[in-house]
Amino acid sequence: MLTLLVLIGLTPLLPAQARVASVHIARVSTPVAVLEDVHVRLAWPAAADTGELSLRARGLRADDLGYRWHDVHWSCPLRREAGERWRCDGRVTQAGGSPLRLDVAIDLTHTHARLAGGPASLAMERNAAAPDLTRINLVQVPVSWAQALVAQGWADARLKDGRLDGRLDLRVPERGPLQVSGPLRLGGLSLDTPDGSIAAEGLSAALRIDYRQFPRQRLVTLDGELRGGELLAGNAYIALPDTPVGVNVAARRWPDGRWELPTLAWDDGAALQVTGGLSLDPALNLSDAALRMRSDDLAPLQARYLSGWLGLAGLSDLRMGGALVARVDLHAGALREAEMELRDVDLIDGRDRFRLLGVQGNPVLSGGNRRDSVLRWSGGALHGLPFGAAEFPLRSGDGALALREAVTVPALGGGLTFEALNLHPPRASGGLSFDFGLSVKDLDIGQLATAMHWPAFQGNLSGRIPRVRYAEDRLDFDGALTAHMFGGSVEVSGLSMERPFGTAPTLSADIALDDLDLQALTGVFGFGEITGALDGHIRDLRLVDWSPQGFDADLHTDPQWRGRQRISQRAVQDLSSVGGGQGLGSSLQAQALKLFDDFGYRRIGIRCRLSEEVCRMDGLGSAGTGFIIVEGQGLPRLTVVGYNHQVDWPTLVKRLGDVTRGESKPVFQ
Repeated sequence: MLTLLVLIGLTPLLPAQARVASVHIARVSTPVAVLEDVHVRLAWPAAADTGELSLRARGLRADDLGYRWHDVHWSCPLRREAGERWRCDGRVTQAGGSPLRLDVAIDLTHTHARLAGGPASLAMERNAAAPDLTRINLVQVPVSWAQALVAQGWADARLKDGRLDGRLDLRVPERGPLQVSGPLRLGGLSLDTPDGSIAAEGLSAALRIDYRQFPRQRLVTLDGELRGGELLAGNAYIALPDTPVGVNVAARRWPDGRWELPTLAWDDGAALQVTGGLSLDPALNLSDAALRMRSDDLAPLQARYLSGWLGLAGLSDLRMGGALVARVDLHAGALREAEMELRDVDLIDGRDRFRLLGVQGNPVLSGGNRRDSVLRWSGGALHGLPFGAAEFPLRSGDGALALREAVTVPALGGGLTFEALNLHPPRASGGLSFDFGLSVKDLDIGQLATAMHWPAFQGNLSGRIPRVRYAEDRLDFDGALTAHMFGGSVEVSGLSMERPFGTAPTLSADIALDDLDLQALTGVFGFGEITGALDGHIRDLRLVDWSPQGFDADLHTDPQWRGRQRISQRAVQDLSSVGGGQGLGSSLQAQALKLFDDFGYRRIGIRCRLSEEVCRMDGLGSAGTGFIIVEGQGLPRLTVVGYNHQVDWPTLVKRLGDVTRGESKPVFQ
């Protein structure tokens, strides 16, 4: 502008026959920007009302604002308006940029400039009476125009879309910090970082901003409201509501890249209110924090604030209710203390894997001195299995949470007793981990069967697991559980789970069966009738998302049993259907055998090794190309032989289902 004023001042002195003036200036410095290698040419034909102005600069730098342009060229018709006012409106270009339009009007006391491109415009006003102040008005300005300024405080930010409206005052005093302040309206902001760890989409805001740049620090204050849009920061995903969310932030950035936020306030009404302060290291990881949070209605939290973390845990459809107040204090990335006050909180899994109702108490997690607290609930269910009310006396210290005494949770007519719980929350060295002892006493298997939609089993389940360990998304059980049922026992050992709270949980176990009463067992399953006792095992059982993927099963009658061993004609047909064997044929001999209701047997045995959805079948021994399933005894003597050594697992499951429903129709040969 100074160069332009010099040329305008020289215009009346130009010779009438050659009204052309050129100026070459090596460097023009102002408090805001520096121009280098500037060439200005003004041509004003005799008797003309306007002249043609051309300005070229090899470089233009506004270092404090982060802007640099190269090969800037502006040309426009210069004309004199009323009084001492001059105006020039024309096209301006820079290397690698789209052409814009620059309209400048100046007089001895005021300067007005407007840079426009399409619907966007940035207008500047200066008054000689206040040389330190420049006022900037923004109308539909693309956020990409602010990329360099934002990079001053956040180098990795990439502004992709959005518009700015507002008015900013730029102050550059001779002594004092550069300051940018004023109201801004932001619409449809989209941004991200090169690694994708931070992103925003469709964010709108009305804010008052104050930015000050000192030699050793930069201060930013934001006050206003956000409305709609999505935010992503690491695993945190926020979906803002259409209603306004109040925000107030005071931040300080140090030369090494650290950020301090001594003032932080977030107001989303009854859903979430946060106050306090925090600090971030140069990598934007949380370093220190003193925050207080309050929610009078937990229902919106899952969709608005918690879906990112809950999704990682396989709980993306968790429903929440109730209220809470929480306080968190961290120092140097380590927890000092976290405390919650829970008020009638309900947690219900959308896939009905669990529900926890009426949770209350004031659990405390202390990183230092010992703190006692209590957590209680009114009831709930796990995979459809209900449990009753319980109260947990807790103690915390050195970053861990423990039970002060054993607690029994009523369930299925019996109880689950938790002993010696030790819980360690996620930390820099690893994720969530915990361990505890568990005793199971007299759980009613009949209630368990009803809840799981199983056949009408009867009996009880008891046992003790000295230690249950959870770490790195894996749950391991020491010891064994024993179910007393059908006059015998079923023992489960080697139990472990991967991703127990996530997607596609995997369960591994070994199961041993001893002296199960076959008459009672086959009666429950509708599998004909067999008398005797059943032994066997299911080793290396592996379920993925509760569907069998592999096991080695061997089921056989107990050779030590001393009662009558009989098998009904219906049971023969059912075993033949499952094993792909030959039962009663259509010969004259077979027709005669059909006159008998049951048959004596010496042994029954069947084996299945499941792998890749194929069951490799076997029995008591070979019989030519087949395998023996039932070895007969006495008269009439009947032997059942299976011939399908490999059976598709879904087909076998269907056969078993048909058998238990009485729908099996074996073909007799």
